[in-house]
Amino acid sequence: MKKYFAALFLVILFCLFSIFITTTQRTKTVLQTITPTKLIVDLNNNKSPDSNETICIANIESFSIAPDEEFVKHYSKTLNLSLVDIISLGYLAEDFAQKTLEDRNITIKFTGIQNSECRFANIKVNNINYKDLLAQSGFGIINGNIIEKEKYKQNLNTARKLNLVILNHHSNKYHTLTCPYGNVAHDKIIIPKSQLPKNAKPCKFCHKQHKHFKHKKKYHKKNYIIYYDDIPQIPQPPLILTSGAIKSYYTDFTTQLTPNNQCTTKACIDLVNLINNTNESIDLALYGYTNNPAITKALQQAKQRGIKIRYVYDESFNPQNSYYKDNQIITQLAETSRSDRTETSTQSNMLMHNKFVIFDKSIIYTGSMNFSNTGFSGYDVNNIIVIHSKDIANLYTKEFEQMLSGRFHTRKAKLNLPNKFILGNSQVEVYFSPKDKSSYRICELIRNAKHYIYMPTFLITNTQITNELINAHKRGVDVRLIIDANSTNTRNTKHKLLRQNGILLKTENFAGKLHAKSIIIDDEYIISGSMNFSNSGENKNDENLLIIKDNAIAKSYKNFFLYLWTKIPNKYLKYNAKAESKSSIGSCSDGVDNNFNGKIDKEEALCK
Repeated sequence: MKKYFAALFLVILFCLFSIFITTTQRTKTVLQTITPTKLIVDLNNNKSPDSNETICIANIESFSIAPDEEFVKHYSKTLNLSLVDIISLGYLAEDFAQKTLEDRNITIKFTGIQNSECRFANIKVNNINYKDLLAQSGFGIINGNIIEKEKYKQNLNTARKLNLVILNHHSNKYHTLTCPYGNVAHDKIIIPKSQLPKNAKPCKFCHKQHKHFKHKKKYHKKNYIIYYDDIPQIPQPPLILTSGAIKSYYTDFTTQLTPNNQCTTKACIDLVNLINNTNESIDLALYGYTNNPAITKALQQAKQRGIKIRYVYDESFNPQNSYYKDNQIITQLAETSRSDRTETSTQSNMLMHNKFVIFDKSIIYTGSMNFSNTGFSGYDVNNIIVIHSKDIANLYTKEFEQMLSGRFHTRKAKLNLPNKFILGNSQVEVYFSPKDKSSYRICELIRNAKHYIYMPTFLITNTQITNELINAHKRGVDVRLIIDANSTNTRNTKHKLLRQNGILLKTENFAGKLHAKSIIIDDEYIISGSMNFSNSGENKNDENLLIIKDNAIAKSYKNFFLYLWTKIPNKYLKYNAKAESKSSIGSCSDGVDNNFNGKIDKEEALCK
């Protein structure tokens, strides 16, 4: 009898598993809504849009913000609508489609019909026909008829109150929806006029009479502040600040839409100056190196002067898979060098993710910036910090020499040395992963925050930090994050959880990466370094992180965060920009594979 029940249990388990596999294979994820009736669906489950994955919804039309001429000609006449009415209804319809479909699992039944743009299909969301949902919303049109006429009338009334304009990000000018100059702009977005940046200028062609408008004010709800159009766009703040022995740099991806190998940013120019002024030694701990002629030349001249160069860097277990290909430029100049590659793949596949340089054992150059074209050119957002301190440099040297001796990652020893320093009016704490477990200190600072916590960060997957951010928000602290567009697909990402708990979180919509790993707290603390706020960043990779208590630096970085915040449209509080698509400014013409799927610019489905 026992054998019978065991066999029955195994049969039932097998059937359930088969049903699960079948259901999983049938459901697909919507990657992006192009229009309410045209979608990109992840048919091959590679989490990346491909040219053959565009799906059109069969037997229904809808308003959109880019209607074709035939649609406009027909419905402007039959429904007595202006072009502005049609585009404004399209704005609301696309919002409905994004809310209903994006990042949702759907089931698909293809009709067998296709054209040069897409394959036609019927889809279901939560077992409900999307065609029916679209029709019931008042935005869908079947056989030339609007099904839900009352809902349509409500939508039209709402649409006419939007007062939409076209904002050209590049020129910072805004246009009417019918302006020919607005429609030819490459980096444009349609938004309500109330959400325009304060310093946006009207197009002289289409706005012959222009009156200044006022922004909406913030309002309070449940003891915390909700911000929609609360911060007028501010000019770019200074990208460099010196406070005593500490100098902080920022790079701004909103003004540099293509990478290059020139050395024109202050972060790069000053690095070259540090190399040129070195008297004895340069120790480099880099995730990797991409040749920058100015930096390579400075290092070559340093070697010719007799400067001792040492180098540690990351290398995959299979060296051919290493991301950076120019490490040999520095290894050939270095007196001693070592990669983190070991005899085991487990250790080798952890990252030597540091980005720091020690000059003459007295100056530290560190931060989030990779020594690459995307870093040095300012194409990515990074925070770089230079500290003049022999004591701090000594601590970094001890960490560096551990790695140079072959002890990386979990094989390192914890440095039992003081890690807190006073430099004039600044207090500096230094942490190295994976031994120092810096998240405990980070969580402590978050728990003590009283006014605000702002995070420009590549990603957020750390559970403890996430929980503390949610708790801080609940007690009334203004918590905001900006994360990189790619990071919404990261395993264990917490961006949905944070949004579900009422925290304001935007995905950036520019070509470069938001590559900073930073937290600013109460005009008092800045947390910054190479460490992503992730399990790997804290417990596996070689990283360095600084916690600096300095009022001037914290305020400076807060202003930079708010500058970035106001450059990113408020729609990305709800939706996620795609890293290589028309929604990410410059990403379709920068020559970079922004979402790492092997396709660049016009090869990318979302850029066509």
